[in-house]
Amino acid sequence: MNTKKSLLLIGFSFILSFVMAQDPSLPIYMRFPSVPPFKIIKLPDSSFFKKDDLRKKKTTLIMIFSPDCDHCQKATKGLIANAGLFKKIQIVMGSSASYESISHFYRDFAIAGQSNIIMGWDPGFFLGSFYNITTYPSIFLYDKKGVYVQKFEGFVPFAKIAEQL
Repeated sequence: MNTKKSLLLIGFSFILSFVMAQDPSLPIYMRFPSVPPFKIIKLPDSSFFKKDDLRKKKTTLIMIFSPDCDHCQKATKGLIANAGLFKKIQIVMGSSASYESISHFYRDFAIAGQSNIIMGWDPGFFLGSFYNITTYPSIFLYDKKGVYVQKFEGFVPFAKIAEQL
């Protein structure tokens, strides 16, 4: 076997062993610690918003919520009350609830007045599946390079989340 083929075989073996070495019991978001390739239907205009639409080199917070969840409502009030702490952060709020209930939530919490928040409908529950959601709200923080930093489940004061920025 020539040297070129040997190096190629060694390289392929190395990559294969790396992929196979990942712990399958870890949630997907831990095995692939970058912002997932999501696609949501944005409110209020029903346009698509996807990972590629995020601003580069900005911290990203992804919040999975349910409009009828008391903790989600409390968390959203906390987010808006602490908007100054998050003005340089891009926030994506996604829900698989009905578009109509998300629209009411969007209007009731005046999300349109928050320029750094994108709220959208995730009809296929992609985000919920990717993050293996069992609790609402679930919040995932990514650094400026798009690398996973931390998960917050249930109601967590946004002042505490801001400490991780």
